[in-house]
Amino acid sequence: MTPPVRSLGATLDALADSLFFARPITSADRTRAAQSIAARQGLPGAYAGMFAPTDRDRAGYRLFTGEPVHSRVGIAHLLGEEACRVLTLLNVRELTVQSALDRAIAGMAAQLDRWERSGHTSGTYCCGTCSGGYWRNVALNLFPRSEERLQLGLAELKQARTGDGRWRRFPLFHTSLVLTEIAPEFARDELLYAAVRWRRILPRLSTSSAPFARRRAAVGRRLLEQCDR
Repeated sequence: MTPPVRSLGATLDALADSLFFARPITSADRTRAAQSIAARQGLPGAYAGMFAPTDRDRAGYRLFTGEPVHSRVGIAHLLGEEACRVLTLLNVRELTVQSALDRAIAGMAAQLDRWERSGHTSGTYCCGTCSGGYWRNVALNLFPRSEERLQLGLAELKQARTGDGRWRRFPLFHTSLVLTEIAPEFARDELLYAAVRWRRILPRLSTSSAPFARRRAAVGRRLLEQCDR
């Protein structure tokens, strides 16, 4: 029997780190991790039927690039999105895992429909931080009308530019990560815009020992590499 996760956030973060830096994950470890995550689908506290945070997660959560999330609703939403993303990338072809993932995606897709029917744009969801978590899954085509939603979302991101490689409402590091995961034909304008900022801050980040600096520097290098292609 697969043991339950003590912290969904910590479990997802460890897996995301391995996936991001292309460290191998054994088939057995993939299966165990996927089963543990899938077991949290639809439990009390899950956002839109996705994957429920544990008690440890509710005290606070940090995005992959280190930005803190304190709102309990935000934590539940972003962990749910991240669980969908990680399970998709783990690609464990087991019925219980795939069924849980399908239910979670359907639940969030229904929530997005309600969001749009209430008069909101389909390009973003809630705040800038939540939109980033949402866009990562739109980029994986987990939700309907992915191309339309990405184009609308990136148009809103462009409107939020501050003129110095950053954006209002959208956190620099996490948004930059998201842009590197979106097809270049959609993201190129914002990648080039952010590159101005990254060329200034990357040297400092590359030598920093601060928490999350290694990940942030890796994001910056990927972003600049994509701009040079």
